[in-house]
Amino acid sequence: MGKWIGCLMVAAVAAGAVADDWYTWRGPTADGISKETGLKPTSAKKIWTKELGVGYSAVGVKDGRLYTMGHADGVDTVYCLEAATGATIWNYSYDCETGKYKGPRATPVINDGKVYTVSRTGLLICFDEGSGKKRWETDVLAETNNKDSRWGWGISTSAVIEGDLILLNIGAAGTAVDKHTGKIKWTSSGLQSYASPVVFNHRGKRLAAIFSAPGLLLVDAQTGAEAGRYEWKTKYDINGADPVIIGDRIYISSAYKSGCAMLDFSSGKLEPLWESDLMNNQFSTSIHIDGYIYGVDGHVKNKGFLRCVDAKDGAEQWSKPIGFGSLIAADGQLIVLDEKGTLIFAKIDPEKYIEVATFETGLAKLCWTPPVLANGIVYCRNDKGTLVAIDVSQ
Repeated sequence: MGKWIGCLMVAAVAAGAVADDWYTWRGPTADGISKETGLKPTSAKKIWTKELGVGYSAVGVKDGRLYTMGHADGVDTVYCLEAATGATIWNYSYDCETGKYKGPRATPVINDGKVYTVSRTGLLICFDEGSGKKRWETDVLAETNNKDSRWGWGISTSAVIEGDLILLNIGAAGTAVDKHTGKIKWTSSGLQSYASPVVFNHRGKRLAAIFSAPGLLLVDAQTGAEAGRYEWKTKYDINGADPVIIGDRIYISSAYKSGCAMLDFSSGKLEPLWESDLMNNQFSTSIHIDGYIYGVDGHVKNKGFLRCVDAKDGAEQWSKPIGFGSLIAADGQLIVLDEKGTLIFAKIDPEKYIEVATFETGLAKLCWTPPVLANGIVYCRNDKGTLVAIDVSQ
């Protein structure tokens, strides 16, 4: 059924356009950029709405199925829905504390016929993609003797698949779990933060960039051995936006006037190239395209800006006041969801801000979860758990 729906969705995309699934955190290439083309945002229309329960989980989409999470009455629920209609295929619920900023914030990841989810308490669960049968679960905080943040805001890392491992931002230098069994393969002690790991190649090795409470730590993805570190302390230990890998350079940014920095790792040691106060990414990760960085400067409930800076030196190219929000990119356009629920499409242009279209999703405050584009549909949700699907393919 799911694969048939997936074929139908692809067929519905305009002739000559390219459609694509979005089955990992920040998309198939983990950089927030989709390969889809042929988008028609001026003709956007809402095609379905689903109530999930509170939370901040985005969606993963593969073969016509959509996976996400929500929370209600002390229970988390993992959903598998028809991506085209929002109809439920299967769901699985389990007891979970909710805490402040209620509900799950990690996004389900689909890999090799399995779905991996992470709760705010650090419960990692593996499901069969087709049936929803639980294969295994691991309480990662308990198994690694790590703790929640001192503020009690919960675990936010999504699962990042690297070969046979699942990498998580748990412990100051991360944790790796066997994706087949749920067994801990390596771990670290100390306080994590809220970003997800980002894996990249360096001198023939696969390294993971872990943006945790002490700052940026680079580790060997297979062993956890430290390969580099850069101290970056922030208010409340919030390093929530993922590092952005640009060749041998790594861009990091945090809110609360922490600013941003471009670090050079070509020598095997992290060295600052520049720092700036122009971009303060709280938990909306910026996007790098053709030598420029596009992101949301600011933090929640404060005035914020959609901003473009030069990756070479951090110089501002342009800015547009939008309040707080998050973004992805596809088909030469930025796709931005502001916290009030307005979906904004703007051309990717380092010279000036060029708005293509806006669409009112009806979600209203608070929309802190990044939008997702899959097969011509943009999926947006708010913290109350309303998920909407918006067709931009016709």
